[in-house]
Amino acid sequence: MADNNKEKIWIQLADAANPIALSINQGEEESYRKAEELVNTLWRKWMNRFNGKSEDVLARVAFQFARLYLEAYGENRQVNEFLTDLDKQLDALIGVEE
Repeated sequence: MADNNKEKIWIQLADAANPIALSINQGEEESYRKAEELVNTLWRKWMNRFNGKSEDVLARVAFQFARLYLEAYGENRQVNEFLTDLDKQLDALIGVEE
């Protein structure tokens, strides 16, 4: 049974010989295209800057995005913890029991 909410797109990263086929939810293509653009922009910039092998530069790009992901994940976690605590405090103020 095919998932009618899925669509297939292809993205081209760096100087990879072949595009990558992805099956994504409808309505998500814009975020995938933006991610493709960000990776390719950083890859081209660093290819010029480091004048290295494309595999080495692509590894640097992957590392950079992984680092940024972990940083955002940590910040998100802190915000969630703050909101959970705030929710408990507000519940206590208005007399809501858990």
